[in-house]
Amino acid sequence: MKITKKNLKKQELTLKIENLDDIWVLNQVIEPNDIVKGKTERKIKIGDSSDRNIKVVRKSIFLSIKVEKTEISENSEILRVLGTIIEGPEEVARNDHHSFNLEVNSVFTIIKNKWLNYQLQKIEEASKGPPINILMVVFDREEAYFAKLKRYGYSILGKIAGDVQKKEEKHISKDDFYNEISKKIVEYDKSREINNIILASPGFWKENLMKVIPEDLKKKIVLATVSQATERALAELMKRDELQKVLEQNRAAQESKLVDKLFQGVSNDSACYGFEETKEKVLFGAVSDLLVSHSFLQKCRGKNKYEELEKIMLSCEKMDGRVHIISSDEAQKSLDSLSGIAGILRWKA
Repeated sequence: MKITKKNLKKQELTLKIENLDDIWVLNQVIEPNDIVKGKTERKIKIGDSSDRNIKVVRKSIFLSIKVEKTEISENSEILRVLGTIIEGPEEVARNDHHSFNLEVNSVFTIIKNKWLNYQLQKIEEASKGPPINILMVVFDREEAYFAKLKRYGYSILGKIAGDVQKKEEKHISKDDFYNEISKKIVEYDKSREINNIILASPGFWKENLMKVIPEDLKKKIVLATVSQATERALAELMKRDELQKVLEQNRAAQESKLVDKLFQGVSNDSACYGFEETKEKVLFGAVSDLLVSHSFLQKCRGKNKYEELEKIMLSCEKMDGRVHIISSDEAQKSLDSLSGIAGILRWKA
């Protein structure tokens, strides 16, 4: 994401979307009652009501809308920002509904009553450059799963299965499964401009695979151990110690570590959770890190409790606390198991 203009005195940011991960960031940042303005397309009637030859044309115009809600398209390539028109050309009626379709290369402005620090941090993180492209491969002698690490989790790219049978049957596979995995890794490396490759397996399978990996790819590879070669092992892989050097810039790993710290705090009375208890601790100045799951934040909007939640987040920041919106899959599920809002305390309760 590119910040093309920043005027926090007016609470304005003008942004350009540069990749699909930016869509997910903006979905968390744009909120009801924000103002979004920019160029958009809309059907315009040409001619007055008495004219039998009224034409309806689609024109590119500049509009400002007051946001009501946001939606991500099914293919995750477009963020629809829906709201009511508050500013635009004379031929466009005020208070009519309109939606901006924000996609890669869209340029637009967001105006808030007040930008929170965690929101600005998300924008700053997204503006530092394209996300690191990391390929994760979890495998054994029979199955291999390929996934691409994203800023807030991972997406499955594919799966292949070998025809290796059990050892006791003394069957030799017709095809070398390691070579098949290696070929697939080379494919993904070329097509997706991979920066790092993480090979993870139970036991010694990863060392065997390394024997057939092309030399020019070995410098990109980090080896890790997982308990089993299944899709669930991808979540396990993200928490492995040997991956932290590669994953330190990845938000999903950071969020997992933060939630783990929270659970440690719960076990030794240096953390709080639940809306009322966390609110009390924040207002008392006891919370150093406030964790709010994105799903909990959305629920608050639906139940008209968002303003109260926002006051808690602002209070935490005013007392030098840090607000973290947890949105990666596994970390969010863990936090939601503690109600979706929690705090790491400066001292034991």
